[in-house]
Amino acid sequence: MQHIQLEAARIVHSVVHGGRNLTQTLSETLRRQSAYTPQERGALQDLSYGTLRYYARLNCILDNLLQRPLQDASLQCLLLVALYQLQYTKAGQHAIVDQAVRAAKNSFPSAAGLVNAILRNFLRRQPALLQTADEKEASRYAYPQWWIDALHAQYGEAAHAILESGNRHPPMTLRVNARRTSATEYLALLASQEIAARLVEPEALTLEHPLAVERLPEFVEGWVSVQDAGAQYAAKMLDVRNGMRVLDACAAPGGKAAHLLESGDIELVAVDKDVMRLERVRENLQRLQLTAQVVCGDAATPENWWDGKTFQRILADVPCSASGVVCRHPDIKWLRRAEDIESFAVQQRQILESLWPLLARDGKLLYATCSVFARENQQVIAAFLEQHDDAKRLELSAPGMVDGQLLPNKEHDGFFYALLHKQA
Repeated sequence: MQHIQLEAARIVHSVVHGGRNLTQTLSETLRRQSAYTPQERGALQDLSYGTLRYYARLNCILDNLLQRPLQDASLQCLLLVALYQLQYTKAGQHAIVDQAVRAAKNSFPSAAGLVNAILRNFLRRQPALLQTADEKEASRYAYPQWWIDALHAQYGEAAHAILESGNRHPPMTLRVNARRTSATEYLALLASQEIAARLVEPEALTLEHPLAVERLPEFVEGWVSVQDAGAQYAAKMLDVRNGMRVLDACAAPGGKAAHLLESGDIELVAVDKDVMRLERVRENLQRLQLTAQVVCGDAATPENWWDGKTFQRILADVPCSASGVVCRHPDIKWLRRAEDIESFAVQQRQILESLWPLLARDGKLLYATCSVFARENQQVIAAFLEQHDDAKRLELSAPGMVDGQLLPNKEHDGFFYALLHKQA
């Protein structure tokens, strides 16, 4: 198991010190280590995600165990992985310590004794160390302080629940393809295979326990897709009708585009500027047996790809901080900087301005982010409405939604939606 600890430490190091994306780094590692068993692959994912989820808390604990700072960041990451195991997993404590010492002997021979002493010292002092970590917000919640401050300023006491939600293990929710079956029929199919699930939306089912998509009945045949319940609101809110020409302007990886196609007989143009991620769109559409025009292009510069024909509906699922989906992507907490929020807001406003001329009169544009920060959400929409007399914001409703904002909770991730009507 020590090789899994070392590999997880390398992934954590790549994210925190190299600025790498966690999902991409983990995928590359698993492709390289193709001989890993399913158990080893699952363990590597848990150690990588878990250590990054609680990085600030674990780092605070480690700092209080050290007499002086470590000079080797890779050794630090190995210790953080082991501390995560000791604090947050059910693995045997002595086995974890032994494996970490063995891992150190392989990669940091002179530090094996230090690793042993630090981890055993943690076990002796665990309650006091946790109490110390709770004294500062950054280590108590395991977020950067600027992030915590921004949420406190915007949400007040509700910030606590938002922060806690970001540290939960995310639910695995399925979107049922209404063209192939119904939610109740698929729920019964799951039950027949002893897969526990519950209905959370008309077409959304949440599994009691996450599992590999290969185990889902009729997945390959396109009966269901994995999509968060909050993300599934987009297609419903855009209100597409048969015969409409629809644009998904930031389409990759294609979940919302596919849902729109499942919702009606429409002409869909799916645009994204990332060539590699557009392949995911094509793969998703092929599995679901759906058809769309897939275009490589930047939503901010439609003059480079638009054919001049207007759209009755536009989905603008714009790039954002992804602050509403940190439970799925804990690396975001450590890759984002406070100044990034303003940069995203500028980009979002540019995309809105560029897409508005593509919308037909009496058409609707749905602005969407997976952010919880108002600077990317309500403030972007307010500034746009001030400059466009022909734009009117329509009312949207969903359980728990306030001014377009869905906060993350145990049922779904955090999203913001604003539906704009282009008045005739």
